[in-house]
Amino acid sequence: MLSIIVPAFNEGSRIYDNLKIISSALSGFTDDYEIIAVNDGSSDNTGDEIRRAASEDSRIISAGYEQNRGKGGAIIEGVSLSRGNEVGFIDADLDLSPDQIETYVKAMREQGADVVIGSKMHKDSKLEYPPARKIFSFCYYIMLKVLFGLKCHDTQTGLKIYRGDIIRKVAPAQTVNGYAFDIEMLALASRCGAKLVEMPVELNYTRNTSFGRIRTGDVLKMFTDTWKIWWNLRVRKSYSL
Repeated sequence: MLSIIVPAFNEGSRIYDNLKIISSALSGFTDDYEIIAVNDGSSDNTGDEIRRAASEDSRIISAGYEQNRGKGGAIIEGVSLSRGNEVGFIDADLDLSPDQIETYVKAMREQGADVVIGSKMHKDSKLEYPPARKIFSFCYYIMLKVLFGLKCHDTQTGLKIYRGDIIRKVAPAQTVNGYAFDIEMLALASRCGAKLVEMPVELNYTRNTSFGRIRTGDVLKMFTDTWKIWWNLRVRKSYSL
């Protein structure tokens, strides 16, 4: 089984249609899948729209909670409910097309990878992306390279596939729910000896501003959380896996 988690916060205007699009993309190459749509404490009708989609498609599972936790918290919630041999996640806005999931799953199986991640820095990636975000991504990549030495160029692209047993092992150990959750998950997977493969992405940015919903405070917290992860992983060695 393939499990795809869709974290959603205040996506009521499009989550119903987008879940149907994801399901259509997955059904094009497998019959054995589930879509776990997690309502991350939205203040709009996101939960109602997820339940509406789930009532019409048995492969869509409605999940969520009342208090907003952040994208990382939503994905961790989805992981706890997942049943797949492979577990992935994709952003609810579909800036990244779900049609790419098939090639990621194929790469995982053919290359014996434990983690397959989308990379905006891959030479074959096609991006419609604000320059400010490109600069931010590159600066953050340099920081992560120095701190963690991971064999990847981009940790923040919102399309990833993990081997199910690995992601269900590392997710409960995570301490970060915000935007830095990706680096924590990848660092813990790497600690478990996971083989990581990067894939190109096709990204069509749809938000009205360069950083979308990311505010200055989110950026600062992302950097402080990143240092916290490094400290806990390399100095305190406090993670238990």
